[in-house]
Amino acid sequence: MKRILLVEDDANLGTLLQDYLQLKGKFEVVLSKDGDEGLREFTKSDFDLLILDVMMPKKDGFTLGKEIRKMNQQVPIIFATAKAMIDDKTQAFNLGGDDYITKPFRIEELLLRINALLKRTATTGTKEEEKPTKFKIGKYDFDFMAQVISSDAGQQKLSTKEAALLRLLCLHTNEVLTREEALLNIWNDDNYFNGRSMDVFLSKIRKYLKEDPRVEIINVHGRGYKLLVN
Repeated sequence: MKRILLVEDDANLGTLLQDYLQLKGKFEVVLSKDGDEGLREFTKSDFDLLILDVMMPKKDGFTLGKEIRKMNQQVPIIFATAKAMIDDKTQAFNLGGDDYITKPFRIEELLLRINALLKRTATTGTKEEEKPTKFKIGKYDFDFMAQVISSDAGQQKLSTKEAALLRLLCLHTNEVLTREEALLNIWNDDNYFNGRSMDVFLSKIRKYLKEDPRVEIINVHGRGYKLLVN
């Protein structure tokens, strides 16, 4: 049985979600009422997925997610919030979130997102192990597992999403990586907001690699992107 940590300060909503997911999704759901309690639960037990409310007392969901990502880069995180601004969604993904759902939402939709993330995680765990995790990109060395780009000038730490996106580009070096493939692989959804978020990550990756003129990430109109290494 998969274990889910649900951190939600609304007691009624938290209990409703916990009961529904345990009944319909057949998950074991641990409910925490604030960020501090959620962090304590995470550190003392193992979970397969996290659902973090953003607007909480003591420690907000974004802060909690950032602290958890320092300890664990792999566990899927869904942020839940009443905010629908693109900046908030971008922040969620920049912090290493895997999905974002806006309140009010249908519980059935949340269950679908949970199942999709867990399915993707299971698939990734079996197939991704066979793919390389270290790459040479011009004068740069990229370690996907450590989430670091290194060169003679020093090191650049990457976020989880940046590392995943750069790895996909490296696996398709000098070939087209379609926009849809990148979004579905990393965000599990190719909607508009995720596309905007990916554009932000691409801009950052280009800056990290800009000191080597032999390395370029180009847009392929109507298709996607290509990492060129001469």
